[in-house]
Amino acid sequence: MLGGRLTSFSQPLHGLAVSDKHRRRVKALLLFGSTMCILLGLGWGGYYLLKAKWLLMSMDLALATIGAIALGCTLTERTRLAALLSVHTLLIVVCIICLFDTPIAGVARSAHMHLLTVAAASYLLFRGENAYLRLGLPVASFVACLIFAGSDIGITNPAYQPPIETRAITVWINNATCFISIAMVLAIMQSDVAARNAIEDDLRTALAQGHFSLHYQPQVREDGRVIGAEALLRWEHPQRGMILPGKFIALAEETGLIVPIGDWVLRKACAQLLNWAQDPRTAGLSLSVNVSASQFRQPDFVSQVLEIVHRSGIEPSRLKLELTESLLVKDVDEVVSKMAELKSHGVALSLDDFGTGYSSLNYLKRLPLDQLKIDQSFVRDLLNDPNDMAIVRTLVSLSRSLNLMVIAEGVETREQLDWLRDNDCLAYQGYLFSKPLPIEQFEAFVRAPRVPDPAPASPTAVPTELA
Repeated sequence: MLGGRLTSFSQPLHGLAVSDKHRRRVKALLLFGSTMCILLGLGWGGYYLLKAKWLLMSMDLALATIGAIALGCTLTERTRLAALLSVHTLLIVVCIICLFDTPIAGVARSAHMHLLTVAAASYLLFRGENAYLRLGLPVASFVACLIFAGSDIGITNPAYQPPIETRAITVWINNATCFISIAMVLAIMQSDVAARNAIEDDLRTALAQGHFSLHYQPQVREDGRVIGAEALLRWEHPQRGMILPGKFIALAEETGLIVPIGDWVLRKACAQLLNWAQDPRTAGLSLSVNVSASQFRQPDFVSQVLEIVHRSGIEPSRLKLELTESLLVKDVDEVVSKMAELKSHGVALSLDDFGTGYSSLNYLKRLPLDQLKIDQSFVRDLLNDPNDMAIVRTLVSLSRSLNLMVIAEGVETREQLDWLRDNDCLAYQGYLFSKPLPIEQFEAFVRAPRVPDPAPASPTAVPTELA
């Protein structure tokens, strides 16, 4: 049901087209900020050069240098590096400048206003990052601003202070650039919120009007025989066309819509299994459905699954729920209890993406599983990375020891297939066999004559992670 991982910098909104627009707006903010640093740094640096204020000149030239480096990083699409460099160095440099910008009679300190810009920009840029970047930097910038705004701390020696005749104009320039920068940050945030709300409305409409569909990626044995499929969610947007789950699943998680969407997927999967049961050529197929952590943690999840299975009239073992390791982060006892109840009613259980997150043999031996799924990240570089080879061998051996079926996902080349066969992994999923297919094409694929050594699905296969 789910598909893909999003790891791009500054992507707090994982909605349709929001992240691309957000990145463009963030890039514009970085370009504006770095250009302003260059202009202000060179302008004031040149002025202080003429006034023989060498220390002030050096600080302003440092500001210009920061801007130039950040500008270069932004233009070469290294926006994360540009943001990290800009925020950290500006926080330090502006604090130093504030020490020389002490209040004098009739002229208040103004350099500290740039710390508000640093705080707002860092909050925007690092919303999806760790606590230090997301909270620590904005708080540090804001606290520093308060300290400088409420005190006259600093260097009072006139030899190191800006000339008295420039202090008034400096106040205007500092305040103006600060207000413009903060306005840009607020505009970006407002645009993100508006876009998020629009996509959330689209998701609700899609659920109500039936714009979702399932595609099916075959799962095959070593002899090429199809033994099942993984159901993968697709959004058939009326204006934007087919949308992969990586564009909207995270937003569905954040808004809670993943629960009704997941319920729809389970009902659709069970209805499809019932249809397959009427045809001897598809009656033996299993169907895997990914279950999100949010969906699994619903108090009535087990009862809802069992109700759907019972009402559909399918053989419960044909439905395979794929759970991710993120479920094991907390409430392991509850997870085990729910899995055991599902297993007692015949529903099959698979641990998806095993080995990529919170793997623990102690957890694994407690889980009533039927299958382990080797993550595509281990398969992708299998032939070139001895560590991946060792991990896959261990997972296969472990699965056999625990009497679990093991399946490798992301199989895209014959060399990968041959290696997996030679190392006793005998079930596979990936673009070497087929991309995810609409139901008609999938059933045609199942009915087609099988050959032991499959041909690639297409000359330029799309990576499985986008499925």
